[in-house]
Amino acid sequence: MSLPDESWTRAQWEAMADRLLAAVAPYATDGFAQYRLPGKASRSGPESDGLEGYARTFLLAAFRIAGARGQVPPALIERYTGGLTAGTNPAHPYAWPALTDMSQQLVEAASIALALHETRPWLFDRLSPAERERVVDWLAGFVGKRTPDNNWVLFRVVVEQFLAEVGGPYEPDEITGGLDRIEDWYAGDGWYSDGKGKNFDYYCGWAMHLYPSLWARMAGDTARQELYAARLHRFLDQYQHFFAADGGPVHQGRSLTYRFATVAPLWLGALTGASPLPPGRTRRIAGRTLRHFAERGAPDGRGLLTLGWYDAFAPIAQSYSGPGSPYWASKAFLGLLLPPEHPAWTAPEEPAPVELADQALAMPAPGWLLHATRADGVVRLVNHGSDRDRVQDPDGDPDPHYLKLAYTSHTGPEVGEKAQGVDNHLAVVAPDGTASVRRFIEPLTVSDRFAASAYRDGPVRVVTASVVDGAAEIRIHRVTAPPGHRVRDGGHALAAPAPLDLREEASLARARRPDGLTSAVRALHGYTGTGLATAEGANAYGAHSATPYALAASHPGGTALYVSLVWLANTEPPAPDVRIEDGDLAVVTLPGGGTAAVRMADVPTCERRDTIS
Repeated sequence: MSLPDESWTRAQWEAMADRLLAAVAPYATDGFAQYRLPGKASRSGPESDGLEGYARTFLLAAFRIAGARGQVPPALIERYTGGLTAGTNPAHPYAWPALTDMSQQLVEAASIALALHETRPWLFDRLSPAERERVVDWLAGFVGKRTPDNNWVLFRVVVEQFLAEVGGPYEPDEITGGLDRIEDWYAGDGWYSDGKGKNFDYYCGWAMHLYPSLWARMAGDTARQELYAARLHRFLDQYQHFFAADGGPVHQGRSLTYRFATVAPLWLGALTGASPLPPGRTRRIAGRTLRHFAERGAPDGRGLLTLGWYDAFAPIAQSYSGPGSPYWASKAFLGLLLPPEHPAWTAPEEPAPVELADQALAMPAPGWLLHATRADGVVRLVNHGSDRDRVQDPDGDPDPHYLKLAYTSHTGPEVGEKAQGVDNHLAVVAPDGTASVRRFIEPLTVSDRFAASAYRDGPVRVVTASVVDGAAEIRIHRVTAPPGHRVRDGGHALAAPAPLDLREEASLARARRPDGLTSAVRALHGYTGTGLATAEGANAYGAHSATPYALAASHPGGTALYVSLVWLANTEPPAPDVRIEDGDLAVVTLPGGGTAAVRMADVPTCERRDTIS
């Protein structure tokens, strides 16, 4: 798809919405109540998946209809009106499944309620009394139902608020209860955990901020809206850094198949007046993100969004993901609710932060350290806090979308049966080949260009400190383990459609894409060699992937330090000097000049120096 160099105009956003909506139409059941899209079924079954296809595309249609003040082709309104009346008619062969405890239907009810609220003058209010009553009856099934104790509590909030608007049954205590519940998960600085624990990911923006702010807009609750706006302001001040110069978002967390839904919080800031971004920057980042995916196969040649990142990639999906799940991406079109004359559509574009200068950002609330470089537009997120510990199974497989040491806008973790688990993980490998697992991360510190955390797995304890400088991450690991174990530190898994250029030396391993992007690990202290782990079909960014790593053949027993350079950039990696003092002080010459002295105590500290003293 050939696209202009500048970010997309409102007309181009509308055209993309129209393309997505037209592409799903052939998959509608009789009466348009369900959209049974091709692809892997979810654990919820075909009826729920069909409802999901309707609900999520209805949300897209709602933004398109409301944004145009109803001035859209009548067939679009008729199609979703027909689906609504058919789906809520128990006698219809494709009637929607009832709202039951903990069911996927509860998620989809929230999209339908939001869509009905936004399109009410052109859709709900034009239904017959009997049709409105059936819609209310179906949505009212949410009242009193149990949900998981995470972002799902907000689905109840918006559904019951819509019911309150139209005179349906609802429980005020359930609305306030959901809103009060998320206060327990607010970690500060604009960050929510998705439920109890350290569950930081894109749900913070596209759910934990989105639904309360839209609820306040529905309910007219100015006091809560001011609270949510202040938090959203702080969140967006950091979140704007999560997008590469070409629009690619950092690849971290679950539900990544929602793709450009990542820009929904940017539009939410503009819609609510909470954004710290210049309006031209909101449009530039959002437009470049939509363009980024459109140029790389999302939507595909049929106009469909598949389970994947760019093209279809099954391992990225969760068990709850079905063929209609990717249409959560509809939230990206929230900006269409802004009038055409809004500054977010009309103001001159302004560059994203990474286009202006190198960036380094400490985020203590989620335990993250972000560094981005202007020269290549790459954003790197160093993870010393988010592990989704609330749902980690000590006996199950670790979740690669949460437990890695780093994520970026240009690489993804190795996933699925073909993944080797080497990337962005400090593993202590026992003589029988069993590798330690970084699970239940213990955040220790996050400060200016420095962060640290620890994990324990049986007799193994690892304390890791990260110093970032430009494109470089210097990792210092304090490893406590039995003698004879191997120590392996993996870098970024680089992927491409074709095989990569690979190079392996005694102290350096690197993989390079044809465009020059290079992932490398340089062994600086404690390691005896390097290597490359290659795979096919294990990475969302391409069929062929490779992960460089540093390796110590035999840990001496007790506690020892290991230091490595982890690199992702369009240039070859530097070779900084390292010296160890007093057994626990690593003094590193930084690639950008000066030094960092890292004391690997129980809580590591870092002192940046202009010269080595």
